[in-house]
Amino acid sequence: MQLHDLVDAVTGDEPPMRRTADDIVAAGRRAERRRRAGFASAGAAGLVVVAVAGAFTLPTLGAGRDTPGPPAPAAAAASRPAGAVWPAAAPFTFTFTGYDAGTLHVQDPIATSTAYQIASVYSDRHTSNDKPMTAAEAEASGDVLGDRKKAAGGKPSLWAYLTVYRPGAFDPDGIRNGRKVTVAGHRAVQATLPVDLDPKNPIDAGNKLFAWEYADNAWAAVTSFSSDKATPSFADLAGLVDGLKPGRPTPALVPFTVGYVPAGYLPLQTGTHAMPGLIGIATARAGDYGGATYARPAPPTSGLTAPYDAVEGGIRDGFHIFVLPRTSANQSPEPGTTRCQQVPKQRAREAGLAIGDFCNVWSADGSVVLQVTATGLGDTLPSTELEKIAKGITVADVRDESTWTPAATALRQ
Repeated sequence: MQLHDLVDAVTGDEPPMRRTADDIVAAGRRAERRRRAGFASAGAAGLVVVAVAGAFTLPTLGAGRDTPGPPAPAAAAASRPAGAVWPAAAPFTFTFTGYDAGTLHVQDPIATSTAYQIASVYSDRHTSNDKPMTAAEAEASGDVLGDRKKAAGGKPSLWAYLTVYRPGAFDPDGIRNGRKVTVAGHRAVQATLPVDLDPKNPIDAGNKLFAWEYADNAWAAVTSFSSDKATPSFADLAGLVDGLKPGRPTPALVPFTVGYVPAGYLPLQTGTHAMPGLIGIATARAGDYGGATYARPAPPTSGLTAPYDAVEGGIRDGFHIFVLPRTSANQSPEPGTTRCQQVPKQRAREAGLAIGDFCNVWSADGSVVLQVTATGLGDTLPSTELEKIAKGITVADVRDESTWTPAATALRQ
């Protein structure tokens, strides 16, 4: 069964956008296998999804095993980093701001969790894949990547992000085939990642990870997926080290407050002006308002080598909350209505889609939609529970951030 058929059967509307945020999140694991029928974790029936420019896919060029590039520039060995003192900050807090490092540009962080915060990284030499696709681009499907590359003057594509982990959260020794180096007095590790980030696959030289200890037992890591094997190089990524400085701790805000939460579920990650976690980073310039992810039990906050949703099975039981503009929905607005969908599991399996029910609550004028979804997060919450969660949420004025609430307060009962 095709994605079109499943969505049409469940929602009665044809989705105008076929490649979505989950294409990017799942790309690290099974990019080519799921690319054509990719489906957002934001709703199993595709009711609320965001199409992404080029539907970022890990490059398939150079799928053979490549020799890692030269090590990043090394300085004198240091057992501990020196520099600015980072203040203690609670989870769901931003502690740095965007900065430039040569041709690379770190944006302000937009995603937080109990263990880290994440920011997009752009490059002057690449076309970044976190913009929504237009309906025409989605219709063009396979030609989008080529068309965008031509429009950008032949620039290669890039999806990259910086994850700044809380002290004790990141395990540099857990990086498979990691090479230890020293950069600007900081301990660091670099690795070239396999195709689809699957350990069974050969190395793809365009997939890189560079991590460094920015404070005592606290690490930051830049992850880069490029269609150009050579750029950004490890030396380029190492250029981000000096620019990462502590800022004034600022609570992550969300445009809603939560009422009912099923027993045992705890807030795990957020998105501010974005969907939560890597879904939000994948669609950073989509104009979304905010979101959160809950999990049961809460995943560990130590021993991490990647964000929770970059790891297969990283979140085994949970649900997402999304607050989005209607432009991020692929179904016609239903002003003032609440509608929950039970996704036919067999049909979803036949189409290779993630399983899980979801509920949508549309604003009175149809301009904003609140979605609560368990899609891809264990399929343990029935639509009755999702509806109860959705009805207990109060959405703020999405256009007035002064009405928003710090996540640590908004997400707890």
